Amino acid sequence: MTQTGAVVLGVETSCDETGIGIVIDGQLRANVIASSIDEQARFGGVVPEVASRAHVDAWGPTLDAACEQAGIALTDVDAVAVTAGPGLVGALLVGVSAAKGLAAGLGVDVYGVNHLAAHIAVDELEHGELPDPVIALLVSGGHSSLVLMTADRIEPIGQTLDDAAGEAFDKVARLLGLPFPGGPHIDRAAADGDHAAYDLPRALMHDPDHLYDFSFSGLKTAVSRLLASFGEEMNDAQVRNVAASFQEAVADALTRKAVAACRDKGVDHLVLGGGVAANSRLRSLMEQRAEGASLVLRVPRPGLCTDNGAMVAALGSRLIRHGVTPTAPGFPATSHMPVTSIAFS
Repeated sequence: MTQTGAVVLGVETSCDETGIGIVIDGQLRANVIASSIDEQARFGGVVPEVASRAHVDAWGPTLDAACEQAGIALTDVDAVAVTAGPGLVGALLVGVSAAKGLAAGLGVDVYGVNHLAAHIAVDELEHGELPDPVIALLVSGGHSSLVLMTADRIEPIGQTLDDAAGEAFDKVARLLGLPFPGGPHIDRAAADGDHAAYDLPRALMHDPDHLYDFSFSGLKTAVSRLLASFGEEMNDAQVRNVAASFQEAVADALTRKAVAACRDKGVDHLVLGGGVAANSRLRSLMEQRAEGASLVLRVPRPGLCTDNGAMVAALGSRLIRHGVTPTAPGFPATSHMPVTSIAFS
C-alpha cells in the first residue's frame, strides 16, 4: 500500500552532526544541521562524550529551526524517523530517546532506521524513486561498503577490512600536517598536485577471496614511509603531490570495485553516498568509469552526502510509501545495527 502526503521528520545523531530533516510527500522541505566539528577539531578527531553533550544542547534549537524552515508546526508531523545505528552509541542514544519522546508526545509512528540505508535513500530527494535493485557504494569516516539494496532489504557485497576511507583521509591528513577533518583539506591540496607523482598501493585488487572488499591501512602505512623518506621537512609541492597520489589510490580502488560489483551482479544502477562521496576526484572518476561501463550513476549533491536529517527523513518517507510496518517503540540505539536491516521492525 502506498501512502502519499506524509510529513516525515528525520533525526540524525550518529556522530558529530545533529541533523533534523523534514520531507513532505517525498519532497525535501527542511534540512538543518548543527555540527560540533569545531569542538572535535581541538582533539584531532571525534570524542564520543563531547559529541553526545553537543547533541543534547543542539536538539531543541535544531528542531525549532527545521520546523520554521519547513513552515510547519510539530503537530503537522505524521511520522518520525531516527538513526538507530550504526554509530557512536552515546550519540545515537540522544537522538533515539528524543525521537521516541517526540513521537509518543505527538501520537505518531516512529521508525528506527539504518544509517547506511539512509545514505542511499537520500538520493531519492534529487533523482526520484530508486530502482529495484540498486548497488550502492557507501564511503564515510566509519564505513566503506558495497551493498545491494531492494525495497525491503540490504545485502552486503563488500566492506573495508580495516580503516574506512574517511578514516584513512583523516589519518593521512594528520601525517601531512593538514587540519581535521582530513577529507576536504586533502581534496583542496590535491587539486594542485600530481596524482601520478608517487606509486601508492591499491590493496586486494586481485584477491579472489576479497573481490569487493577494501583495505586502506597499508596505504596509510605507505604514505607514512614515503613521508619519512623526505627527511625532517616537506615542501608545499610534496604535500600537494602526496595528497593527490593518496586520493587517487583511494578513488581508484573504490571505483574499480564498485563497477566490478555492478557488472558481476547484473545491476545497471549505482548510487554513490556517504561523506567521502563529496570528494571531487572520487566523484569524477566514478562518473568516468560508470559511463564507460554503461551504468546509471546517481550521486546526491555534496550537502546531502554528509550526515544529515534529510537522509533519515527520506528513508522514513520511502518506508511509508512501501507500506513497511512502523518500529515498535522499545527498539535500541546500537553501534552494531546489522547492515542487512533497513529498519527495526
